[in-house]
Amino acid sequence: MIETLSNLSNEMIGALMLASMLFAIFIGFPISFTLIFLGTVFGYWGFGGLVFYLETLQFSGALMEQTLSAVPLFIFMGILMEQAGLMERLFTAVQLMLSRVKGSLYIAVLFVSTIFAAATGIVGSSVTILGIMAAKTMNRSGYDVRLSAGVITAGGTLGILIPPSIMLVVMGPILEVPVTDLFAAAIIPGIVMAVLYTGYALIRCQMNPALGPPLPEEFRATSIWMVFREFLLGLVPPALLVGSALGSILFGLATPTEGAACGAFGAFLLTVLYRRFTWQSFKDALLKTLEISVLILFLVAASNFFGAVFSKLGTPNLMTEYLLTLEMSPYMILILIMALIFLLGWPLEWVPIVLIIVPILLPLVRELEFDGVLADETRRLTWFGILVAVNLQTAWLSPPVALSAYFLKGVVPEWDLKDIYLGMMQFMLIQLIGLILVMFIPKIALWLPMYLESIKTFP
Repeated sequence: MIETLSNLSNEMIGALMLASMLFAIFIGFPISFTLIFLGTVFGYWGFGGLVFYLETLQFSGALMEQTLSAVPLFIFMGILMEQAGLMERLFTAVQLMLSRVKGSLYIAVLFVSTIFAAATGIVGSSVTILGIMAAKTMNRSGYDVRLSAGVITAGGTLGILIPPSIMLVVMGPILEVPVTDLFAAAIIPGIVMAVLYTGYALIRCQMNPALGPPLPEEFRATSIWMVFREFLLGLVPPALLVGSALGSILFGLATPTEGAACGAFGAFLLTVLYRRFTWQSFKDALLKTLEISVLILFLVAASNFFGAVFSKLGTPNLMTEYLLTLEMSPYMILILIMALIFLLGWPLEWVPIVLIIVPILLPLVRELEFDGVLADETRRLTWFGILVAVNLQTAWLSPPVALSAYFLKGVVPEWDLKDIYLGMMQFMLIQLIGLILVMFIPKIALWLPMYLESIKTFP
C-alpha cells in the first residue's frame, strides 16, 4: 500500500488533493485552514520541501495584490450606505408612485435592490433590509408569499453581479483581467437580470391579479410632493455617489482602490448629512468591515497557495489536455463547465468556487477557441468571468445552503421556509435564462468594455 502511494504520479496526487478538499468542505471543515493543510501535505508529498517556499511566495503575493485593497473599502462603503437609511426612503417613494399598479411592490423591491446592489454589493445585508422593508407591507396588501420571497431574495443577489461587486474585485486578479473590464462587462447583464425578474413578476400578476393586487387606499400617497421629496432624497445621493465612484474607475480616472476610497468617504458624509452618524454605529461598521475583509482576504491567500500547489502537480494541464481531445465544440465544453459551477453552487458559496474551482478550470478556458470577439483572450476571460458571476447568483438561491432563505426567514419568521424555497426556485430558472443569453450573445457582456476601450483609444 505504502509502495503504491509512493509511486503515484504528481497528477494523481493532485487529483487526490482535489477530492480531499471537496470532501473536507462538504463535511464542514473551515475552508481556509483546510486549503493550507492540504496544500502543505500534498505539496510535500509531490515535490518535497519546496512547498514551504511556495507557500511563503503565494501568501506574500496574494496579500500584496493592490487591487484587493479595494475590498474592505467597498465593504465599508456598503455598510455606511445601509446605515444612512436611503434604501427605506427610496422603497417608500417607489411604492407610493406605483400604488395603483398590479404588482407595484415587486417593482419597488427590484428597483431598489438594483440601485442598492451598486451601493452595497453585500447580498446578506440587501436581502435582510429588503425583507424588513417590504415583507410587512406585502403581507398587509395580500401579496403571494412565494412570489414575494422570490422577488426579495433574487433582488438581493444582484449585489454579486452589479458593480462594484466584491466578487468581481476578487475575481480580477484570478482571471488576470482588469477589474475595470469586469465592472464594465457586468453592468448590462445586471440590468438584464433585473428586467427579467421584473418582467416575470409582472406577467404573473397580469395572469393572476391576486398574486400582487394594487395597494389599499390607506397605503397610497396623499401628496405628490411627499412622493417626489422621498424619491429625490432616496435616489439622487446614492446614484451620485455610486456613479462618480464607478464612473471614475470605468473611465480610467481612478484605480479601483482610489474609487473605492472616494466612495467610502462619500458614504461617510451621507451618514453625517442624513443624521444617522453615531460613534457606536461607526465603530460597528469598522468592526463588521474588518470581519468580512479578513475572512475574504485570508481565504484569497489560502486558495492562492492551494491553487499553486495543484497547478505545480500538473493536474490542471492533464484535465485540459483530456477535455480538448474529446470531440466537442468549445461551447459544449463551456456548457459542461457552467453545469459544474451550477451544481457546486448548491452546496457551496461563491467564495470557494471563485477562489478554488475557477483557477482549476482557467487553463481549459484559455485553450478554448472561439471566433469573433471571443478570439481575443482578454475578452474571452472577461466574458467567462461574467458567466461565472451570473451562474453563482444561483448559489444564494439554491438549497440546501441557500443563505438568502435563512436571512429572509430571520426577519420574516411568519413566512414558511418551504414557501421561501419554492419562491426562490422560480427565480433560479430565470437566472439560467439570463446565463444562456449572456453565453450565446457575448456582446451583452462585452459591448460596454469594448465601447469604453474605443473611447480611451480615440485620438
